[in-house]
Amino acid sequence: MEIIVNGEARSVADELTVAGLVRLLGLEGRRLAVEVNREIVPRSEHPHRRLQPGDRVEIVHAIGGG
Repeated sequence: MEIIVNGEARSVADELTVAGLVRLLGLEGRRLAVEVNREIVPRSEHPHRRLQPGDRVEIVHAIGGG
């Protein structure tokens, strides 16, 4: 299926979850926020939230500094 990730079209497996997308992108273990169709998806929902064709996903990385 086709989804949009950070403004770019991407072809992914059907029934992919947010957690699966994070894993696919190599972002596991990082501090990040995920938004699907302008709605923040809490980390606790990542394994259960299935993506749908045409979903717009934004992933923002938290960058620490001092």
